[in-house]
Amino acid sequence: MFKKLKNTLEIELVKFISYINIRYALTDTSAFLFNNMKHFILRRGKRVRPILFVIGYKGFSAKNPKNLYRSALAIELLHAFLLVHDDIVDNSDMRRGQASMHKLLGKKINRPKKTGFSGKDLAMITGDIMYAIAIEAFLSISEDPRRKEAALKKFIETACYTGCGEFIELISSIEDIKKIKKDQIYKIYDYKTAYYTFIAPLITGAILGGASKKETRLLFQFGTSLGRAFQIKDDILGIFGEKKKTGKSNLSDLQEGKKTLLIWHAYNHGDKQQKAILRKILKKGKITIKDLNITRGIMTQTRSLEYAKEQIKALAEDSGEVLKNSKMRPKYKKALFDYALRILNV
Repeated sequence: MFKKLKNTLEIELVKFISYINIRYALTDTSAFLFNNMKHFILRRGKRVRPILFVIGYKGFSAKNPKNLYRSALAIELLHAFLLVHDDIVDNSDMRRGQASMHKLLGKKINRPKKTGFSGKDLAMITGDIMYAIAIEAFLSISEDPRRKEAALKKFIETACYTGCGEFIELISSIEDIKKIKKDQIYKIYDYKTAYYTFIAPLITGAILGGASKKETRLLFQFGTSLGRAFQIKDDILGIFGEKKKTGKSNLSDLQEGKKTLLIWHAYNHGDKQQKAILRKILKKGKITIKDLNITRGIMTQTRSLEYAKEQIKALAEDSGEVLKNSKMRPKYKKALFDYALRILNV
């Protein structure tokens, strides 16, 4: 099912980008803008979010309305918009194994100091355009106007919450690790990852499909548990994964001073010396491979890696229990649960 949905969405994404080009005469305005935006949006991805949107809809409606898949792409375009801005904030040169948007656009500017602007400035504008076309995609579905309004509010709410998550994560990155609480970390996970990756796609699709408030509450709980588990897995890959598979440096999370569950557990279960070492590394201006290996060692010694994996398994089980209570159509409920297990690899 998911492979078929992904293929359908990929075809629709190509069509929509062509439509947007004609609709707003983007090539005539700036071929440089359109070509780079198109290149970035069409990069290979899992398309998790629009797939979940369609599952959310079909889980509560037997209809196949016009532009359902185009509307689902709004979540993918929101994702692209957020990635562009996230890479600027993180000063990341890579995205999905290729140049980030600001690096792509920066190639056009030979002397940024002389021009007064940089690739980052151009990328922020491009990201804003992506958000605008995301809303257009969202509104394209032929559905009850009241449902569309309710779902759109949830979509806008998603952008707001994700921005809040990014904000509080940045603030936490400059806070001393000894002051960070587990609840703070989960709050960041909920706002920055769970909401726009799992909760919002499922709930917006379900609202459009006519799901009750009780059902959307269950999807909220399901998405929260799944999102937390997904982010913990991502944190593990960030420290222990291979760069070829993750598409980003293993030094990134430490360089940015991110307070992940792994770091929190390692610090709070380390001895006095290990705590001092972790605090020193997190406060460094430039992280080295040696710092990474030392951190890995402490995480292993404090069983933080095992703890994180246990949390993933427990959260996956929680999400499954919640889903059992949903009245989502059985075919889609089973597909959703199987998909959750697959992406978490538990």
